[in-house]
Amino acid sequence: MSQSDHQKAAMHLRPTETAARFGVSIKALRLYESRGLLKPLRTEAGWRTYGPDQIARLHQILALKRMGLSLARIGEILAGPDSLAAVLALQADALARDREKLSQALVLVQTAQAKLASGQALTIDDLANLSRETVMTRPSAEELGRMLMPFAERHITPEEKAAMKAKVANREQVARDWNELMAEWQTLMLEGDPTSPAAQEMARRWSAFVGQLPVPDAEIKSKEKAIIKDAMNDPATAEKLARYQEIGAFAQKATEHWKSVAK
Repeated sequence: MSQSDHQKAAMHLRPTETAARFGVSIKALRLYESRGLLKPLRTEAGWRTYGPDQIARLHQILALKRMGLSLARIGEILAGPDSLAAVLALQADALARDREKLSQALVLVQTAQAKLASGQALTIDDLANLSRETVMTRPSAEELGRMLMPFAERHITPEEKAAMKAKVANREQVARDWNELMAEWQTLMLEGDPTSPAAQEMARRWSAFVGQLPVPDAEIKSKEKAIIKDAMNDPATAEKLARYQEIGAFAQKATEHWKSVAK
């Protein structure tokens, strides 16, 4: 094999290599292929291989997917002219928003440091703001929905999705309540005691909130578990979901204690 042939071969990756380098599964690569988003090359023996163009396309797919876009929407963007430039522009906007949030968080921390240095105590509002903005950033209910959407599309049919939506009368109010309750859980979690009076009162309110939501049947519950499993296999999504799981674990401990005392 000539040096030129070696260089060309080095520019191509096998599916296993591609999956490992980009932190995705072989199943995900096949899914993108089946949806017409990614078309691998074929060797003379018929094996799939990914060259520079395919790798660039995979980057675009993953970047858009991590922004919470559905595969259908990703397909629309990739079908447009100069899709790589469009994806990079979307990434730049998202990173600019993150930078702004981080800048605001840094200001909060520096203000708190200055306050302590001057001998002042941090108020409850100061600590709550620090918890919400700096300790652990949570996606909102809407952001969480967008984040899980690509994974939900693999398991939930459009008919099932419509039926689930129809069961919730006031989705906007439910989302607002959920966001507020999660923020309160997060603050209580930082205090570290799920049996505290405040955590127990929160457990009562949380149980009342959850109790008004429709209970999914066994099949939907099974699909929801599959969605979370798929999402946790995606490194970027798993990092965000881990924050919710930490809050959820604390809320579960508090609720279990509340229920045991209530009996």
